[in-house]
Amino acid sequence: MNIKLIVVSKTDISYLQTGIDEYMGRLHHYCDFELVVVPALKNTGKASAEEVKEKEGQLILKQTAKADTVVLLDEHGKEYTSMGFSEYLQRQMNAGTHTLAFVIGGAFGFSPAVHAAATHKISLSQMTFNHQMVRLFFVEQLYRAFTILHHEKYHNQ
Repeated sequence: MNIKLIVVSKTDISYLQTGIDEYMGRLHHYCDFELVVVPALKNTGKASAEEVKEKEGQLILKQTAKADTVVLLDEHGKEYTSMGFSEYLQRQMNAGTHTLAFVIGGAFGFSPAVHAAATHKISLSQMTFNHQMVRLFFVEQLYRAFTILHHEKYHNQ
């Protein structure tokens, strides 16, 4: 299965990028993983939140194919335990999902078009996190899920 994580703007906090790189390297043992960075919009000072979401949404959707299973990382999504998330991944693999595209939106969230393209929504927590931190949390959880599925020592339960 191919997995891609689509994010808006680059990670500019170096210690977070170091962690992301670490887990991305580990993930390649289990799946084809790609981090897709949609460039941050420029000159948005006078734009409304809706306009920004719409423009970001267009850029996000350009990174997905019709056959992709699009999953939003969204505060209103379903929460999973690490074990539950690994089971979710296993169901996707069993269903023959070719590409699972997880999306972390920008500061204002997702446009209606991006919501419409999504088949699932997952919440990492009821708390709000910096969007750059979520990238690291997510790739670590993805790695953890694969180690659970392969019965490897990493997750203690």
